[in-house]
Amino acid sequence: MTSNIFKKIFFLATVLFVSFPVLSERIKDLTSIQGVRENQLIGYGLVVGLDGTGEKTKYTEQTFRTMLGRFGISVPAGGQLKLKNTAAVAIHATLPAFAKTGQLIDVTVSSLGEAKSLRGGSLLMTPLKGANGQVYAIAQGNLVVGGFGAQGGDGSSITVNVPTVGRIPNGASVEQTVATNFMNNEFIIFNLNEPDFTTAVRMAKRINQLVGTQTARPIDATSIQVSAPRDAAQRINYLSVLENVEVKPAEGAAKIVVNSRTGTIVIGKNIHLKEAAIAHGNLIIKIKENQQVSQPAPFSEQGSTEIINDSEIDVLQENNRMFHFQPGATLQQLVEAVNAVGAAPGDVMAILEALKVAGAISGELVVI
Repeated sequence: MTSNIFKKIFFLATVLFVSFPVLSERIKDLTSIQGVRENQLIGYGLVVGLDGTGEKTKYTEQTFRTMLGRFGISVPAGGQLKLKNTAAVAIHATLPAFAKTGQLIDVTVSSLGEAKSLRGGSLLMTPLKGANGQVYAIAQGNLVVGGFGAQGGDGSSITVNVPTVGRIPNGASVEQTVATNFMNNEFIIFNLNEPDFTTAVRMAKRINQLVGTQTARPIDATSIQVSAPRDAAQRINYLSVLENVEVKPAEGAAKIVVNSRTGTIVIGKNIHLKEAAIAHGNLIIKIKENQQVSQPAPFSEQGSTEIINDSEIDVLQENNRMFHFQPGATLQQLVEAVNAVGAAPGDVMAILEALKVAGAISGELVVI
């Protein structure tokens, strides 16, 4: 693409951003770019300098002996090591995309054994490896621990937060970059965070409106393929425009989510009730749906004949409580009515499950 085309793209982007609906979301918030990802790193090391809150385990002792051996210090095989000020730890970190050699990243340090606290400790130099076994960063530094613990002479103790996990801000130095083919392909592929065919089609249409037809096309419910320049500077400027294009995502599938442990019930927007009647213990619930026809005025050229659903829900208990709903009742009103007569969350869940089995709810019931 020439520089004139890119200038046109930037101008069109500015105009379209101003006129697009408020309910839209940016592409950068809806997607991730294939090939641009974080990488997880992990390592094993020693924390020293603890105030008697360390541990004495076989693997801690073995690690300590190995470390001393690297400095030319040999400990007799039968020698006893006092390691109350030492703890074996696991270190993990996240290597950002495009991280360069010499950059600093945060690390999290967690005790592996019986150490009571890592407060006041220092992590000795530890290599951090990726899933392929290669070293990508080196970690070392003083820990910041948010929790603490105290113990009395009679055995009583108190612990606040978790003293066996700490962080080292900027505690690791990147030693190797992660190879990526981001600049080598003629296409950029955006992957939706929430796969949806409608959203994928809408996103491709928005990009084509901005850049030109046949620039973007949906591959499946997750991926949208977009043509892109090979030049590094142009590609970066190109992406800076595309990621700020606003797209109106499609509404999610109709769902009812029930948490059986906490009694939480979340009802989606597009859930509809059909005609049904339920008796649950001493509760009687009736759902009735009437259909009416709405027609335009005689000789009118505008409007069309439509079917209007007129729904009513009644909830009865043995003490003759009754709840009457106006036409157009929703599932939310049903749940509120059941709660109003003192039903427990388990009763509400049982009613929802029965409605779904009977085919009286249009949507998916998810129990977590």
